[in-house]
Amino acid sequence: MKRILIVGGAGGIGLAIARQMVLKPSCEKVYIVDKQPLDQSYANPKVESFIYDLGNEDYSFFDRFQDIDSLMITAGFGKLSLFREVPEEYIIDSFNVNSVAPIRIIRRFADRLHGKETFRCGVMVSIAGFMSSPFFAVYGATKAALKIFIESFNVELEKQGSSNRVLNVSPGSIRGTGFGGGGKTDLNLIAPLAEEIIDHLQSGDDLFIPQYEEIYKTVLKRYHDDFREEGRHSYDYKLDSGRLSQKAKE
Repeated sequence: MKRILIVGGAGGIGLAIARQMVLKPSCEKVYIVDKQPLDQSYANPKVESFIYDLGNEDYSFFDRFQDIDSLMITAGFGKLSLFREVPEEYIIDSFNVNSVAPIRIIRRFADRLHGKETFRCGVMVSIAGFMSSPFFAVYGATKAALKIFIESFNVELEKQGSSNRVLNVSPGSIRGTGFGGGGKTDLNLIAPLAEEIIDHLQSGDDLFIPQYEEIYKTVLKRYHDDFREEGRHSYDYKLDSGRLSQKAKE
């Protein structure tokens, strides 16, 4: 992967991936697109950053990146909240950014994915897209939509003779990111995961669930065996985690 576009790369896991890519001698260019400006402390001759809001209607902005051989979409947001407390605007914005935006971006590079040349593409999805997730009902729904899109599109690529695939990266909570108001990005904490994601992207994999053997293999089995009971377990777990406001607990 010599030239990569990272959408959502000004912070969190996107920024961590960008930094790891910059360190690789084989990497020539890292394009970063985010609604927030890239902090000048991360300036590098290999890096070129752009400000773009994924809520925009015109996605022809992305047509300028014709020289890339890799695409990683990490933009997305969510917050722990009971569904009844979520405003309609949040629902609309969540689907636009978490689901519609990645699909629209991938559509603009669909011909590259169908082509004979290698084109790497990955998307940060979430383990919440695989199961019910109380307090994350809207967020989980946006990620479930993205998960099904990726799986369906990958079958189309396979059946039409392409060896390229879209990588679904579906972690649980990631320490060191500002997701959900968790504070500033700590690149040292996220670097190992960023490197793992790059390895799976480079390999052309279609699914990577961090800590699958350690945690999520069991969680997904519980969900498969009894989704109602696992939903209750998830609800109680979030209450006990201390990540919710007192209002949500009540």
